[in-house]
Amino acid sequence: MRVKDIRNYFIDAYHNKEYVTDKTGVKTLELVGASFLADEPTIFGRLNVDYIQRELKWYESQSLSVHDIPGEVPQIWKDVSDHEGYINSNYGYLIYSRKNYQQFDAVIEELALNPNSRRAVMIYNRPSMHEEYDNNGMNDFICTNAVQYMIRNNRLHAVVQMRSNDVIFGYRNDYAWQRHVLDEVVKEYNIVMHNENYPVTPGNITWQVGSLHVYERHFKFIEAEIEKNKA
Repeated sequence: MRVKDIRNYFIDAYHNKEYVTDKTGVKTLELVGASFLADEPTIFGRLNVDYIQRELKWYESQSLSVHDIPGEVPQIWKDVSDHEGYINSNYGYLIYSRKNYQQFDAVIEELALNPNSRRAVMIYNRPSMHEEYDNNGMNDFICTNAVQYMIRNNRLHAVVQMRSNDVIFGYRNDYAWQRHVLDEVVKEYNIVMHNENYPVTPGNITWQVGSLHVYERHFKFIEAEIEKNKA
């Protein structure tokens, strides 16, 4: 499956009114156990390039405070942060920080030792999340479980494994981050391996999600896609 197949799935589910009810009682369209080639940066709607760049800067800062997001802090981050504005899900912290085992560096080291490895994994979630997600009024249970990197035929592929992903805003922002990290892994690996003449290049991103979903408040994006297809 590709992004266009996911798009068509949700259009069909909308037409057929295949709703489920989420924990807040809101109608939701959901695909359980989704797996597809992430060959487009957005499923529905347009990219907010300005926000994506601001979020990338925040992730790179490794700050766990939403108040350090450049510019206006999005409401969703305010909603999930604790009483002081702290969260669990700064993805840069999770892969770069020494406090979380410097997983970016570990992946580079693993691939340098064994380019055919299946062990080059960055683990985002953790068992303690069951107890930590609501600390001090927080509501932030990390959405990305892990990302695996594999070099095949001189291309570096990523397999993104998520427990939960909002189709509209979640996918596009998470995709931007995963594409950024994939490019950074390629760059660092080629530097370490001195691959000036035969560099490894970025490959595919495979997206695997336990619950891929569209909230009722975002059905308008599906409707807009339907209207666009009629034109």
